Amino acid sequence: MRGLTSGMQTELQKSRLSPILFFEGEFATGNVYFWSGLGNISWNGQTWAGVGTLGSISALKETSDLIAQGATVTLSGIPSDLLSDCLDEARLGKRCWIYLGAFDDSGNIIADPYAAFAGRLDAPVLSDGDTTCMIQISIESILVDMKRSRERRYTPEDQAIEHPGDNCFQFVAALQQLTLTWGNSTVAYPAGYQAPTLYQVR
Repeated sequence: MRGLTSGMQTELQKSRLSPILFFEGEFATGNVYFWSGLGNISWNGQTWAGVGTLGSISALKETSDLIAQGATVTLSGIPSDLLSDCLDEARLGKRCWIYLGAFDDSGNIIADPYAAFAGRLDAPVLSDGDTTCMIQISIESILVDMKRSRERRYTPEDQAIEHPGDNCFQFVAALQQLTLTWGNSTVAYPAGYQAPTLYQVR
């Protein structure tokens, strides 16, 4: 697997492996950090909350073709009274990351977990029970952006989205009504302007 540290490569070759998964997602009030075990652990400067058997991540697929492969994150056992809070936190299009890691024989996290997947959150799907519910969030690969049309305009307002104060398109609208006379030797040039020399092309 590309990008694995030497420690992870060595661990994957052992007959006994203790794999773990980390999930980081952007939500309304900030990033959330979950991992596939129990309790809280620290890694990469963050505290990751264990979801145990209540959380799962679908298989992460990788192909040699340029195809957008997605994933699904599931969190079950959520109390029904917290359902609205979960829905308010989810935001369509926010970024998320999934890391594959492992523990060594002493229970320490091997440096460093592998960034196995990165994508954007899709709309959550709910399965509501009597007292608890389950939320599934599909994650789209960032390759999906290649299929989206780019709705950009050559206008000052559009340019200001990424480059505030840039006025390079301020005269574009005026060009729609502008009439130019080409080849007229009687053109009145502004004061101090040196008229171009006309050459005959043979």
